[in-house]
Amino acid sequence: MNPSLFSPEGLAEVIFLILIGTTILGASIATLSKRLIRSVIGLAICFLGVGGLYYFLNSPFVAMMQLLIYVGAVCITMTFAIMLAEPDDEKASRKYKSVSTWAAAPLGGLIAYGLSRLAIQGQWLAPAEKINSGSVKDLGMSLLNEYSMVFELISIVLLVSIIGSLALARVGRRKQ
Repeated sequence: MNPSLFSPEGLAEVIFLILIGTTILGASIATLSKRLIRSVIGLAICFLGVGGLYYFLNSPFVAMMQLLIYVGAVCITMTFAIMLAEPDDEKASRKYKSVSTWAAAPLGGLIAYGLSRLAIQGQWLAPAEKINSGSVKDLGMSLLNEYSMVFELISIVLLVSIIGSLALARVGRRKQ
């Protein structure tokens, strides 16, 4: 029996589809845009959708870290680097008629088809029961004990993005 749109299950499916659409829309804007600032905005939209998916999958801490680190830090740092870098005098015209461009679309479609077919036909596990009460103390203990490596890896990604943004900004200043 299919749930009604106005039932909790139906509403959850609609929210899930909206989050997937937001993620795909942001990724499309990020990859297809010709201007760098629009690509960063598309990346931020994509990260917002992924954060919503994490929250939907009952992981509010990872969702909040996604928003704080990737949207709040990485995308803002990239935006500042773009603003600090000087524009190029010559506009480089790209030729999009290479073999890799024509091969990327069918390969991407094949991967999307395979993943969607796997998602539809695969056996899904029941959601895990809550392990702790969700208090700040339990969150801090699990962050420092069980998830310390993940936390450190996230900080390394943030550090690399800051260094990359500073490198972009410095290249723009050398042209003076």
